[in-house]
Formats: sequence, C-alpha cells, structure tokens
Amino acid sequence: MRFLQAYPKEVKVFLIASLINATGSALMWPLVTMYVFDELGRSMTDAALVIVIQSLGGIFGQLLGGSLYHKVGVKRLIVGALAMNALALFTLPAASVNWNMFMLVMGLVGLFNSLSLPAIQAFIGFRFAEQRGELFNVIYVANNIGVALGTMLAGFLADISYLLSFVLNGLTSAVFAAFFFVYLRKVGTEPAHAEPHRRNGPGELSNWKLIGHTRIYLYMALGSMFLLIGNSIWNTGVSPFIISEGWAKSTYSLLWTLNGILIFAAQPLVSLIKRWFAETSTAQMTASAVFYLSGYAVILLMPSYPGLVLAMLLTTLGEMLISPAMPSFISDHADRSAPFYLGLSGGIGAVGRVLGPYMMGSLYDRGGLAPTGWLACGMALLAVGFFAVHAFINRSGRALEQNGV
Repeated sequence: MRFLQAYPKEVKVFLIASLINATGSALMWPLVTMYVFDELGRSMTDAALVIVIQSLGGIFGQLLGGSLYHKVGVKRLIVGALAMNALALFTLPAASVNWNMFMLVMGLVGLFNSLSLPAIQAFIGFRFAEQRGELFNVIYVANNIGVALGTMLAGFLADISYLLSFVLNGLTSAVFAAFFFVYLRKVGTEPAHAEPHRRNGPGELSNWKLIGHTRIYLYMALGSMFLLIGNSIWNTGVSPFIISEGWAKSTYSLLWTLNGILIFAAQPLVSLIKRWFAETSTAQMTASAVFYLSGYAVILLMPSYPGLVLAMLLTTLGEMLISPAMPSFISDHADRSAPFYLGLSGGIGAVGRVLGPYMMGSLYDRGGLAPTGWLACGMALLAVGFFAVHAFINRSGRALEQNGV
C-alpha cells in the first residue's frame, strides 16, 4: 500500500490495526439475519427485531461515547469499550440458548461497539490535527478494505459454524483493545503538534449547553439521518426486487463487491470532485447528497441491472464524500467538544438505520421497487436541503464562538 509511505510509523500501525478490526467486525454483521433465521429457527420478523435492538444499542453507544471522552479519558474509554465488546461477543454462543438473552447481548454488542467510535474519531482529530482531514479518508478506505475481506470470509466461516464468526469477531475486538492499550501508552493522547485551545471555548460548557449549539451538528446530523433512511433501499428494496425478478442472488453480492472496489479505486475521481467543486467539508456533504439523489433516481427510472450498477456507482461516490467530511468538519470546528458532537451527530444519523428498513419494507410490500425509489429520492432531497442549510449557517468557517453561538 504505497500511500502509507507518506505517513509516520505510528499512523501506519494504527491503519493496519484498524483494517484488522474492520475485517473481524465484518465477519459477523452479514450473518446475523441468516443465523437467527437458519440456526435459531426464528422468523424474519424476529431477525429484523434483533437488528433494530443492535442499532438502538449503537445509537445510545454513540451518544454516551461522545459524552464520556473527557470525563473518563480516551484510553479508558476506547480500551474499555473494545474489551467489553469482545466480552459480549464471546458470550453470544452461550446466550443463543435463550432468545431474550440473545437479544440483550446483541444490544450490548451494538452499545459497546459504538461506544468507542466517537472516541477513536476524536483521538485522530486531536492527535493528528494537521492531517486529520486526509487521515479520516485514508482510515475510511482501510476500514472498507477490511469490510470487503471480512464479508468475503464470512460465507466460508458460516459453512463451518456461525458462532465461529462471532468468536473471531470477539478475538479481533480484544486484539484491538490490547493494541490501543499499548499504542496510547507509547504515543500518548496529546496532539503531535500542540494546538492552543480557546480559554472560554466550548470545552468548558456543559453537555446541555453544547446541545444548544445546533448549527454545528443538528442540520448535518439530520441530513445524514435522511440519507441513511434512503440508503435502506439496497437491503429492503433492491434485494427483494432482484429475487422477485428471478435473477441470481450473486448479482446482489456483485453490487456490494463493486462498492468495495470503488471505495479503493475511485479515490482519484473523488479527489478531482473535491478539487473542482467541493473543496470544503460542508460542500462535500452537499455534493454527497446530490450523488445519492442521482443514484436513487436511476433506480427509480432504470429498474434494470445496468441501472442498479450505475446507481451503486453514484451512491458510492456519495458515500466516499460524506464519510470523512463529517468527522473532519466537527474536528475542525468544535475544539475540545469534538468528541461530544461526534457522538451526538453519529447517534442522530444512526436513527436512519432503525427507521429505514421498516419504512422501505412496508412500501415494498405494497408496491414493489417504485415506491421505495420515490421514498429514497425524497429522503435524499431532504438531505440536500439540510446539508445546504448547514453549509450556509457555517459559511464563516467557525461554528462555535468563544462565549456562545
């Protein structure tokens, strides 16, 4: 991976560890529905309920993780959350014998896994302040390589044992916790090049007062939520459409293979997009929503496999623009309060993962792919509006003033 040569050793080690952890995480999430339906003999409604509970745990984890960053400390929070996530994953085999216990543990998996996310993002933003925008993108690419490897291995492991996937996921989480324990002791948690903090800045405000600074997070988070509602079309619109058309199930997997390839191979194209008309993180969010809207419109107007391929290309470009842009904006504008806003915006956005499948599934049952396409387009249009508002009210480039909004 030649692009790693431009970064110091501590960054390279972090990226490799992140890739391994992402690979382990991806061993599990594609198999949860299959495991509940096939191994446990439960209904698809029960399988969906497990995903909802895990997602709700994830929302709470994001909110809690952002709030605890400065109170608990980055080392305790990240290492503790990853260690508890590993413990929860290790208990899944035993919990599977009781349905209620299984749902509880899955909720804890969602909670502890998400608890570390805003802390890790904030650590990157603080530690590597001069390169954080670029690093958020590189880590995003590395994690998606891990996801591609994990999903590829998941099918083979499932043929051996579903629970083996869960245990290996727990093992990678435990290794990641151990890595952070050693890594943070070695490199520390302070910025590599210290930045002066504003004396009366938002870092000294209570969480309730921080929530009042809506322009730094609210419109952006709502835009993300609407995008995630719309993006549910792939699982609860496109997936059943492919089955109903009698196409091979592998054609659906190929769409996600294309997604993984593009995230790595289309980086030069995304760099050009940023250079030409989306230089700032706020512009990248708005451009992202436009690409998502274009992709959903293609699904609506071209309900064919070539249309789905083109739609995946467009929505992947949207994903590549927004994923690094949101943490980069918060890290650049929220000073010491970045962990809180990373967790808050992530939690609000994740609501879309809970609402989306139910809304899309209900519409598909009533009218097939077309109504889900209309809903996805409507959600993306709302996202464009909210991201545009976010860009407008933050155009000064400084979302938080010294003593209030």
